[in-house]
Amino acid sequence: MSYIPRTAVAQFRIAANNFPAVLLTGPRQCGKTTLLKHAYPKANYILLEDPDVIARVNSDPRRFLDELKTPVVLDEIQNTPALLGYIRTRIDGAPEHKGQWLLTGSQEAPLMQGVSESMAGRVAVLQLFPLSILETDKVSVLHGGYPDIVKKPGIADLWFRSYIQTYLERDVRAIISIKDLSTFRRFMALLAFRHGSILNKTHLAAPLGVSVPTISAWLNVLEMTGQIIVVPPFYENFGKRLIKSPKLYFTDSGLVCHLLGIDTVATLHKSPFYGILFEGFVAAEIVKRQANSGKRKELYYFRDQQGLEVDFVVPGGAGLLLLVEAKATKTPKPSMAQPLNRLSKAIKAYQTRSRIVHTGPADTPAGGVIAPGVSAVNLASFLGEI
Repeated sequence: MSYIPRTAVAQFRIAANNFPAVLLTGPRQCGKTTLLKHAYPKANYILLEDPDVIARVNSDPRRFLDELKTPVVLDEIQNTPALLGYIRTRIDGAPEHKGQWLLTGSQEAPLMQGVSESMAGRVAVLQLFPLSILETDKVSVLHGGYPDIVKKPGIADLWFRSYIQTYLERDVRAIISIKDLSTFRRFMALLAFRHGSILNKTHLAAPLGVSVPTISAWLNVLEMTGQIIVVPPFYENFGKRLIKSPKLYFTDSGLVCHLLGIDTVATLHKSPFYGILFEGFVAAEIVKRQANSGKRKELYYFRDQQGLEVDFVVPGGAGLLLLVEAKATKTPKPSMAQPLNRLSKAIKAYQTRSRIVHTGPADTPAGGVIAPGVSAVNLASFLGEI
């Protein structure tokens, strides 16, 4: 399979036309380097990961930059954070030159700190996720959207095992001091069983024998490296007691399937996790759509203590809310619309549009309307509304 065009290229080009530097962040192996190499084939490319290259940068950063011809792609810039200050000096000397410094980074929070200190106002920051179903129909719940797996699904088990090992040894250790990585690996596996659940740090800490503050720190690591999506509750004054803790999903459904030991379509469809895996898949696709379109991440869920629950609430602009139920079925039923209608009636300050997102290939039934005010649509159709 050849290069799969990335939707985010359009936003990257806009940023590069208006800023001297652009920083593309995102999880390891999500396709950042490939995107830049295809979008800017004539730009110089430097991988800041080789020990010899890092040593050159650290020993004489000015000379290193003197020898570069711009535009240049500096890949994995988080490995040489001190370089940002010297790049800033170059930018300030010629601020009219846009799109000269094309940067990538895998570790968002530490990298963001360096950018905010050194490059404020000079760099546009964009986030890339694994492939979306709008970019290729090869993305699936079972295999997720990492480009290597989309192209060669047969290597999924080996690839994910290697990915986790590299992620633990490089990204995790670069952010937080962990003596026993095996415990963090167990934490990831435990979190896979809590995929799509409301966060309860005590329930995560107890079986691992660690403290709640440690769990908080580890969750921060997963979020800042793009491995999980934190979905906060939607707050509105409904006169009801609302659940206030967030829900957590792994960003890539293929990774969580691997952690759960689900490795075939048949196993997936028979799994008690299938419904929640599809729900997480929908959550990730919504966030990908927002990021690729240059929009802010705005994704919420709703649950009150009286039992009313709706999977997702997505602001649509101009006072509109999209209310979403994700159902792992090709045959949605009118009864599935009940929570959507109940929440829609309770919301007074917004216009609402209610959708049941299912696994079928097309809107069901014809036209999609399954109940008054509620349409049943496939995921690709729904993403077109965001």
